[in-house]
Amino acid sequence: MNRIARHALHTCAVPKDLSTITHRDAAGENPQAVGVSPEVVEDIWRGVERLYRTGVHPGIQLSIRHRGEQILHRALGHTSGNGPHDPSSASKTPITTDTPICYFSASKAVTALLMHMLAEQGLINLSDPVSYYCPEFAAAGKRTITIHQILSHRGGIPGIPRETPIDVLWDRDEIWRVLCAATPIEVDGSKVAYHAITGGFVLQRVLEKVTGDSIENFLDRHLRQPMGMRWFTYGMAPERARELATNYATGPTPRFPVSWIVNRALGGDIRTVERVVNDPRFQDAVIPAGNLCGTAEEMGRFFQMMLNGGVWNGQRICSEMTVRRSIQQFGSLQIDRTMMIPMRFSAGMMLGGNPFGLWGQQSRYAFGHIGLINKLCWADAARDISVSLLNTGIPIVGHHLPALAKFVYTVCDRFPLVPESQRPMIAA
Repeated sequence: MNRIARHALHTCAVPKDLSTITHRDAAGENPQAVGVSPEVVEDIWRGVERLYRTGVHPGIQLSIRHRGEQILHRALGHTSGNGPHDPSSASKTPITTDTPICYFSASKAVTALLMHMLAEQGLINLSDPVSYYCPEFAAAGKRTITIHQILSHRGGIPGIPRETPIDVLWDRDEIWRVLCAATPIEVDGSKVAYHAITGGFVLQRVLEKVTGDSIENFLDRHLRQPMGMRWFTYGMAPERARELATNYATGPTPRFPVSWIVNRALGGDIRTVERVVNDPRFQDAVIPAGNLCGTAEEMGRFFQMMLNGGVWNGQRICSEMTVRRSIQQFGSLQIDRTMMIPMRFSAGMMLGGNPFGLWGQQSRYAFGHIGLINKLCWADAARDISVSLLNTGIPIVGHHLPALAKFVYTVCDRFPLVPESQRPMIAA
């Protein structure tokens, strides 16, 4: 891609030989253990390389497991120094499979499971109104909005009021005051409207009220430590923030109506989003719907645990019923009033569909979550796979979309549906 095209499309520099910027965890790839051929592995990786060649993602990580075995674990590109506006003389830091990346909205899947685990422990009932636990939330007509509605994006408070300063995101008490004062767009749960940031703060408040502890500690105690995660934290401590990958606004600048949808969903234009997510205050904050940080392997590990019915390495993390409840479809396929596209949700997950869905063709048994449009983290019980594709670009609509769609199609195509008798129990 020449310099003029790169400038117009806001893309990074892409070398001809991608092997020079590829990191492979050879010890972490064991496809032969589950009968996956080298040809299948390389076919999928070529799809990642095609996506990288679009120039919209300065760094990419990928982890794929099949039948519990990791068959692909690689990284491509740089964590910093190769953004669209970085000078050619900038120092470029290679990305590895151990580099932490912000999951953005894929964080919602993890936060949602924490809430389902609270229900398993008998501390909450998801059908209860939020105001049962936090009475101040009842203000402005929100008395009947339930925890389940918040989880399934039917809580009626999809966005923070427009006049709210962005600094509020890292002020726990002030963001809670704003949400309690907010007037809902509806309260009966009949309409889906994606809650990009708001729902996480509500769930956090409920969790902390009933446990008497912080959501960070609850995550650490019930998921991060038992599953042996190195990262997997909300935000990143200042002394470790330099290891976090930088995010870049890439691709064509969104125009109306796409720019309107972006502002509606994220509360600002894409350049503002870039500035906020790289702000040390955002990185140091706890934003349960949007700033969990970790690697592709760690998020893949999380979804593999769910495929295992709540078990990781022989240790029970949560009950199988808890996993089932977290992925059970709630309501029918509907046009999401925030993103303006058809969506299927459970109480916390984005679901696939037949004949084609968010997670590819014949993906009825797939569940997961997207992070800021491009990060794709999901599991498909009918194929017995968990997939985590992380990246550091924030393109919205652009020339990369065919390559991204082709990647999802290739994964589904190379891992055909397994016989029902061989599927994980949660596919039943």
